[in-house]
Amino acid sequence: MDSVVSLAVYIVIEVLIALVSVLGNILVIWAVIVNHALRDTTFFFIVSLAVADIAVGALVIPLAITISIGLKTEFYSCLMGACVVLILTQSSILALLAIAVDRYLRVKIPTSYRSVVTARRAAMAITGCWVLSFIIGMVPMFGWNNINNARESHNISNGEIIITCQFETVISMEYMVYFNFFVWVLPPLFLMLIVYLEVFNLIQKQLSKKVSSTSKDPHKYYGKELKIAKSLALILLLFALSWLPLHTLNCITLFCRTCEKPMIITYIAIFLSHGNSAMNPIVYAFRIEKFQTTFLYIWKKYFCCKTGRALERASTIVIESASKNIL
Repeated sequence: MDSVVSLAVYIVIEVLIALVSVLGNILVIWAVIVNHALRDTTFFFIVSLAVADIAVGALVIPLAITISIGLKTEFYSCLMGACVVLILTQSSILALLAIAVDRYLRVKIPTSYRSVVTARRAAMAITGCWVLSFIIGMVPMFGWNNINNARESHNISNGEIIITCQFETVISMEYMVYFNFFVWVLPPLFLMLIVYLEVFNLIQKQLSKKVSSTSKDPHKYYGKELKIAKSLALILLLFALSWLPLHTLNCITLFCRTCEKPMIITYIAIFLSHGNSAMNPIVYAFRIEKFQTTFLYIWKKYFCCKTGRALERASTIVIESASKNIL
């Protein structure tokens, strides 16, 4: 009875996370479409991140729920589902890395930034991130998986193997720890940490400079850059806090075979990793002014059923936002 209740609670929480993730990130993409001021290279990367988060809510979480109820399926079908999770996670990491590099270039070369970071180059970077994520996530499909263990446990040398689909049943922990975590998660996170520290250092140096009467005041530009950088660094921090517990459990599984992992700890780690996809739109809404004003406009125009002065004021906010070069 307790296991049934726990499963029911797990499913309810996962469904709520999926709804918030899908709806929140659709709103992010909608805001970029509505507000021309958001059609900036940084926001291109944010849209790529939002697409990955929508896929987590629409694909990964339903798959996790299906797995939790003990779905029996063919080995490679289960493996393909696990690879989708890996692809989306890696795409989020690389999108965050691209955002960090973009912010660095914006404060390092402010005068030539727009000629260096063009929309075409941003699109190429996003495409490259997704292609690389696909390759990294699909590695288990090309042999680095637990097919041999599955054959031994089922006493089958050839042919299809029907298993109870579980992530650890099909994905090799050596792959998850040595290749995925140690190569494609930790190094990018450390690199992003270094990049953001350098961004903050450059901004502080500019803000501490004395401004002559004949030069243009850089404080307004770098003050806004500092605010945006803090918001995006918060996104990175939340990502790290959300995913490191699950990777830590994978390390425990690999290096301490006899160690028991309480199911409640596993559930919490899963909720954190999935919940990260729902966090970003909330951060945007509270921390980034352009998203605040655009979300307000969308709410008043499409959901609040208000017309006249209220809608006119909301439209004015978006127009004013577009006219300001906040980023």
